[in-house]
Amino acid sequence: MSVEVKIKSNYKNSAKTFEMVKQEISKRWGKSAAEEYDPFNDCMTYKGWLKNNYIVRPGEKSIKSMTMVEVKNEKGEVVRKYPKTVHLFHYLQVRALRTDI
Repeated sequence: MSVEVKIKSNYKNSAKTFEMVKQEISKRWGKSAAEEYDPFNDCMTYKGWLKNNYIVRPGEKSIKSMTMVEVKNEKGEVVRKYPKTVHLFHYLQVRALRTDI
């Protein structure tokens, strides 16, 4: 069960981070939520949700994950990669922003 409006996250197809986030979802919301987990639509950063007109509910705690950041030279070639911690929120932790105001 995903958010009604399909939105796309910045997920980069990492099997390792997929499993880490899935395990945390299972701990917090149960196996059925973990089995339904779609990394492309179900988890985003605070700013990612905000860009899509959703806001994280007060008091919600993030799911820590990791991504690889690529540094490119002037030619567009990757010269270095480094890990960066990201804080994700599952769709069960957000609500739609009011747009009727």
